[in-house]
Amino acid sequence: MRQVIGIDAGGTKTVALLADEDGSVRSKARGGGANLLVHGELAVEKVIFQVIEDLDAPAPVAALCLGIAGVDRPGEKELIRSMLRRLGLRRPVQVVNDAAVALVAGAPKGHGIVVVAGTGSIAYGQSPDGKTARSGGWGYLLGDEGSAFWLGHAALRLGIRAADGRGQPTTLYDRVCEKLNLSSASGLVSWFYDQNLSRHRVAELASLVEDAAREGDAASEELLGHAAGHLARAARAVVAQLTFPGEYPLVLSGGVFKACPSLYSRLEARLELPDARVIRLDVEPARGAVTLALDLLGRTP
Repeated sequence: MRQVIGIDAGGTKTVALLADEDGSVRSKARGGGANLLVHGELAVEKVIFQVIEDLDAPAPVAALCLGIAGVDRPGEKELIRSMLRRLGLRRPVQVVNDAAVALVAGAPKGHGIVVVAGTGSIAYGQSPDGKTARSGGWGYLLGDEGSAFWLGHAALRLGIRAADGRGQPTTLYDRVCEKLNLSSASGLVSWFYDQNLSRHRVAELASLVEDAAREGDAASEELLGHAAGHLARAARAVVAQLTFPGEYPLVLSGGVFKACPSLYSRLEARLELPDARVIRLDVEPARGAVTLALDLLGRTP
């Protein structure tokens, strides 16, 4: 029986699945982040090589789909295809944005909208006529509003402002200092500006906002509302560019929803999209990459 590989490579982690042509998953591998713009070509190649090796495929695979963050500029998909050829993958290969595999994981026909909020954030969609659109996903300096990094960064800003008397009272400063084992604002500033600091470490602070809001912290409650609003606007911006004949799926995916579960309901309340059928993705987005790899063989599970 032929086998395929589906890979979901995001900013924080990479998940690869080896599946039979009937869709049954044979093995799973995990690796670090593999965003081309953030980590660079060499680091991405190492991660992809490692997860493919860890899958321990018994024979050359028949097809592979790689969903990877940061491949939307001209030439980047061909760069990734060249990288895969160096790794010995010369069978049918498809390279797409990681949001596309998350959409297919939740809506196997690939028609609908997906809001991905992990370390970064993006809204992406495809209509039945094949047209695609996106909103957001421009990186932590230009966007990624509503993402785990955005929430963690905002928590730090709110905490520092409260600590030096410029902002509204909040428990976020004390919560952040406790989590990081710090005792002063200057120590927190040094931690944040550490050149070796990864965005993932800031993103890990997002759960503190959820905890604080649950215990009545008004600043955190407001911040989660802003995050939901940003994600809802991104979804509406994509819907406005596409045409759906009726009800369509709207998939919610990404680690920020696990760190801040209340974002599900907050976002749903702000969508203002009456034809959207909200799906909370409960499987690995890499499942969508498997489906797209199977499509290359002319079969779907």
